[in-house]
Amino acid sequence: MSVTEEPTATPPSTRWVWQWKELKAEVIDTNLCTGCAGCVIACPHDVIGYDHNQGGYRPFHLEEELGPDDCIHGQKGCTACTRACPRFRAWEFQANEHLFDRGRTPDEVAGIYSDILLTRASDRMVHEMGQDGGLVSAILLWALEHDYIDAALTSFIEGGATSGTWKAVPGVAATREEILAAAGSRYTYSANTLAMDEALAAGHSRLALVGMSCQSSVAPVMWTRKVGKISKPIVFNLGLLCSKTFDDSIFEELFWAKYRLARHDIVKMNIKGVFQIWTRDGGYHEINLKECHAWTRQGCLHCPDFAAEHADISCGGIGKDNDWTLTIVRTDLGREIIDRMLRDGSIEARPGDSDPAAIELMRKLAEKSRQRWPSTAEPAVRVGLPAPKRR
Repeated sequence: MSVTEEPTATPPSTRWVWQWKELKAEVIDTNLCTGCAGCVIACPHDVIGYDHNQGGYRPFHLEEELGPDDCIHGQKGCTACTRACPRFRAWEFQANEHLFDRGRTPDEVAGIYSDILLTRASDRMVHEMGQDGGLVSAILLWALEHDYIDAALTSFIEGGATSGTWKAVPGVAATREEILAAAGSRYTYSANTLAMDEALAAGHSRLALVGMSCQSSVAPVMWTRKVGKISKPIVFNLGLLCSKTFDDSIFEELFWAKYRLARHDIVKMNIKGVFQIWTRDGGYHEINLKECHAWTRQGCLHCPDFAAEHADISCGGIGKDNDWTLTIVRTDLGREIIDRMLRDGSIEARPGDSDPAAIELMRKLAEKSRQRWPSTAEPAVRVGLPAPKRR
């Protein structure tokens, strides 16, 4: 028997009154906060800061007047932070209603979608520079060239890929060179939404958001809760399949301390049953994932969304082949872009069921992620999981 509770959605007639006080009590203090920074970019008064340091990745209140647990603007009626939070109250149901006009059913633990494909970039350079099949880079390049977007909110390596620190930082990619420079996975956390101010300052008004699962829910939650103009520039949403990210301290405390792998020598990472690391000297190293679990970022411990369920297209390298990307097409816009790219030869594709193990793994990881969500929080997020055993 599966959990089938109806969401506790706010009735349309109910006035939205919840502010930072409730956000901190219900999301941050209960460790539901993933660090997506939706509340930070939505705050019209710029009173929410963000801790970028290892062990952090969390928002905090900047004003001292009412202390860290309350907000003078919230007391006066500002509710932007709770409207923007993709972990506050009935976030999942509301985003699904906005995107798909219905809630998720028990058999849709990986979210609502229309198709699953295995894809890869046709351009050899994009394929090789990108992660797995290079699909994300290929889509961004195509969307930029075909006037869907002006730029993308994504992540870069601090200091650049050739001489950087391998610290993931949010940034804006508005050219082919910048998109390719952002290619690849880091497996530490970058709140890519925080690049919004940089993008708007540069005059970009049509943005793609590339982000992990938690970040891909930010835009639709903002839209359905009518947070205001800050959500409007995000016109395309690319989600990355994600079971967890690691705290930045893993570089010094594990990779360097035990294996003498310096972070500035790393050129590529991947996870395929083991943590794979390539270094500048041409070396290849494998680290048992069990060794890495101690560095799991706190914001991932209760995250229920492996499959980036609110993206237009969700992508991840969980197939049996390293050079193909599992591609979950969710929205009409996602379908339009994938179909056009297939027709003009920008990407190659084959049916998702040609690798049934990948689809089964996606479902298994989605279920495992949903099991993290506390039974004391919004019950609809656990729909599709076995009902809790009665003691």
